[in-house]
Amino acid sequence: MKRTIFEPEHEEFRELVQTFITKECLPHIDEWERNGIVDRAAWTKAGEMGLLGLRVPEEFGGAGMTDPRYDAVITEELALAGVSGLALQLHNELLAPYMLDLTNDEQKARWLPGYASGEIITAVAMSEPGAGSDLRGMRTTAIRDGDHFVLNGAKTFISNGLISDLVVVAVKTQPQEQPTKLSLIAVERGTPGFERGRKLDKVGAHSQDTSELFFADARVPAANLIGEEFRGMNYLMRNLASERLSIAISSVASARRAQQLTAEYVRSRKAFGTTIGSFQNTRFVLAALHARTQAVQSFVDTCLRGKVDGDLTIEEAAAAKLLATELEFDAVDAGVQLHGGYGWMEEYPIARMYRDVRISRILGGSSEIMKEVIGRSLALEGPA
Repeated sequence: MKRTIFEPEHEEFRELVQTFITKECLPHIDEWERNGIVDRAAWTKAGEMGLLGLRVPEEFGGAGMTDPRYDAVITEELALAGVSGLALQLHNELLAPYMLDLTNDEQKARWLPGYASGEIITAVAMSEPGAGSDLRGMRTTAIRDGDHFVLNGAKTFISNGLISDLVVVAVKTQPQEQPTKLSLIAVERGTPGFERGRKLDKVGAHSQDTSELFFADARVPAANLIGEEFRGMNYLMRNLASERLSIAISSVASARRAQQLTAEYVRSRKAFGTTIGSFQNTRFVLAALHARTQAVQSFVDTCLRGKVDGDLTIEEAAAAKLLATELEFDAVDAGVQLHGGYGWMEEYPIARMYRDVRISRILGGSSEIMKEVIGRSLALEGPA
């Protein structure tokens, strides 16, 4: 099916992204997996090639590309190539609203040049040991003390937790007077009292460093407050639709990759005197996945068009994430099954995909939460 969401200029940009992946990522993936972290050189090279902070204005060293389809191209190509560790998606898409829309002029001048060059790698810290999806249950505090905030608490499951130079942290600045109000504060590398915990031993995505963060009387300048105090929940919630659409874009591309890998395998693998691809079951499984992928890709592209036009809804983004991540898992699971015993061997890319993609149905809001978001919009309760 011909896709109409992208223009010729996006396809030209796609060639640049593919060049970056081929030269700067694919030769190093196994090393990154062994080390449990992506080398910083990949980040600075991405910055040199203009692949970081696409929305950053030219005056701060960015490209000034406000069209979200360019970010979508990067997200798609990383997924299609199986590059699961280099979190450009997090840096470019999830952090952009905080770095560009909520910062003041002084903060922009201080952070945006490094954000666009790869010298400042970013992360966002919301989840806590006792509060995952329950944002109001956060316990990390930041108490005002003159020209500083004093942070105490802990965060967990933080992507880019070890490599990041600037972390946007969700905190409570007046836990007694305003116990349900959150604020956002940027904490920079080297801040006294700010410590990185262990690199978490995850099932998959080993090269994408995920860690714990600890704050023990960490003194952060008040000038690092992002946006207005007490409006953190509003900022976090209004960015959820974009985050979930980004996950959907990655997941449907990953589903396509799983089917490509599987199709290549079944064409060459022989059993009972013929190729596995000649079996009716193989055709039926891949035919059903192909049909689902066409439908989900079309819906995700429609949601991306909605983001371009500024009318993407929370419910649409939730539906896109639900459909795409469930498709991704089913496509990879079927791929492992059709690979047989070889699907369980690390030398086959489908095996790595199997452990890498499982998190997609959890991060950014689990599939159950997506159903709840969609279900609430249906107004099924009726009159009391």
